[in-house]
Amino acid sequence: MTPNKGLHDYVNAILTKKKIDKIDKDNSFYTRLMSNIDSIDHLYREIYGHGDAADNMYEQLINTLIEGYQNRSKELKERDDKKAEKGIWFLSNELAGMSLYVDRFCGNLSNLTQKLNYFEKLGVNFLHLMPIFESPEGESDGGYAVSNFRKIDERFGNLEDLLLLRKKMQEKEMYLMIDIVLNHTSYHHEWAKKAKAGDKKYQDYYYMYDDRWLPNQFDEKMPDIFPESAPGNFTYDEDCKKWVMTVFHKYQWDLNYRNPEVFREMLDNILFYANLGVDVLRIDAPAFIWKETGTSSQNLPQAHTLLRLIKQCVMVSAPGMALLGEAIVAPKEIMRYFGTESFTAKECDFAYNATHMALQWDMLASGDTRVMLAAQHEILQKPFGTTWINYTRCHDDIGLGYDDYMIEHAGKNPFEHRKFLKEYYSGAIWDSPAKGALFSSNPKTGDARISGSLASLCGLEKALELNNDYYIDLSIKKILMMQAHSFFLGGVPIIFYGDELGYTNDYSYLNDTGKSYDNRWMHRPIINWEKNKRTDDTNTIEGIIFQSIRKLISIRKNLSVVADHKNLTWLTPYNHHIAGYLRAYDDKKLYCIFNFSDQTAYLTWYAFKEHGNYKPLLYDYWKEKEFSVGLDNDYLVIEPYGFHLLEPRD
Repeated sequence: MTPNKGLHDYVNAILTKKKIDKIDKDNSFYTRLMSNIDSIDHLYREIYGHGDAADNMYEQLINTLIEGYQNRSKELKERDDKKAEKGIWFLSNELAGMSLYVDRFCGNLSNLTQKLNYFEKLGVNFLHLMPIFESPEGESDGGYAVSNFRKIDERFGNLEDLLLLRKKMQEKEMYLMIDIVLNHTSYHHEWAKKAKAGDKKYQDYYYMYDDRWLPNQFDEKMPDIFPESAPGNFTYDEDCKKWVMTVFHKYQWDLNYRNPEVFREMLDNILFYANLGVDVLRIDAPAFIWKETGTSSQNLPQAHTLLRLIKQCVMVSAPGMALLGEAIVAPKEIMRYFGTESFTAKECDFAYNATHMALQWDMLASGDTRVMLAAQHEILQKPFGTTWINYTRCHDDIGLGYDDYMIEHAGKNPFEHRKFLKEYYSGAIWDSPAKGALFSSNPKTGDARISGSLASLCGLEKALELNNDYYIDLSIKKILMMQAHSFFLGGVPIIFYGDELGYTNDYSYLNDTGKSYDNRWMHRPIINWEKNKRTDDTNTIEGIIFQSIRKLISIRKNLSVVADHKNLTWLTPYNHHIAGYLRAYDDKKLYCIFNFSDQTAYLTWYAFKEHGNYKPLLYDYWKEKEFSVGLDNDYLVIEPYGFHLLEPRD
């Protein structure tokens, strides 16, 4: 992009007024700002254009960047520099994470600080804390209805507790990820309260209408996100006598990013989080942040422009903080959140590998890897310099939103196949070992998603009810195979809390009126720390699973080949029960082989010869044994739900 001299002079004047030392103390900030200001200006004007309001807010935007930098502690600036010395720090194979609800895991942030040794023992050095900022009890949507972006909810403690946790984590070389909800606020937020009271300035922060004319136009194309519990996209507010856009729940008011003041306010919150010492900021529901009549109001080009603008601004003021776009959308759409064209790898640094997560569950139910393989040409388009969050389970439901052609490629009918998966995991098929439930069923379309813990969906809950040792053992094999499959793909593996011990569904949510309507709480357990003391006892299910996952993390951290060098190759599908991929970098290789069948599977030894530099021996890091590569008409024999992590050796 050609530098704009007039723009640079304009920004230099603001910097001089703010007493920025361009030569010495603030030179790195000055250099970053002047290197990125043309992109920032281009993106801002693409959304907001020119005019008195846009120009005035643009100056305030530059001031926000300066203040964000000035408020950044010396300690965090030094951490930024250390990350820069590592290159792209978050591509490392040494990262392994856990996602958790603080209150359900251990009560509050102070207790969490005392639990850091638990994560160290497992090998986890990256924590994602589910929403911790103020949110009204009973109308919180799990914390995603934020009433104050700068106040920790009293249930968890306060900002000082978070800062102490972050400090202790950094002393242990651990990384912190928290959420910011860009799409909406709680209707208890100060802005919403002022809008309710009739303040025009704050009514312009939201989509608010006197009648149904424009809401009806939006509704023509906008789908219902929660058709069972929260149908419709608008709610009538009796206080201000207006229709308010509420895409998720009636108590979550959608922010209007057509207003540049909303963008500047939320950018200020983003930089506030950065200066708390957050390493990765998880942007919740970015697909929804721009609304347009005549469209689904999801994944619109303006949403990407806003995310790119945020990324450029963060690079200037807090370069050590990475951004995760929580876009759970179709494979082609997910790729766009990494950036395209001149902004490739300059939008979101992370995205959830949600398509592959769902495809793992597809493979587990069907014993067939062909649907998964048909999706890989899309997933492999991820640009270098960005990375995935890989996971088998998270706080959310499991959607089946991959494309119909992927299912058809495997010779299956998309409708019937999805019907089978929903029935399998909800237990509607009598001999299914899974024990889950359907979430957000839409009777109009037949769509539904799946709730249930990793262990319960893998059959452990039913096996325990039957007190059947064979099925218990088989379910543990499934749990470990699913985790191993996601750990070595390339990206940062995130374990959902409780899965490291095989927690089954927690039905206590049914007794909570604020949660009973949402069956996703069944896989958000309340941790029993007496149960968690069994981590060292390998005569218990908890001990077996914990120690096995600990071993997988240790293997991963010691193999640089599994860092995200964009170096994943899927093996030829000689056996459609087996998913196999190769990680290769420099002169190192690792073959990761997984049997998704309940039967013994056989893989020709030729699979290990067709990628060049063939070696006669394969060392299995998981089994801790060596295999001799046989003739092409002979086979590697893989037990039901077994897997191998194989390094070629002379």
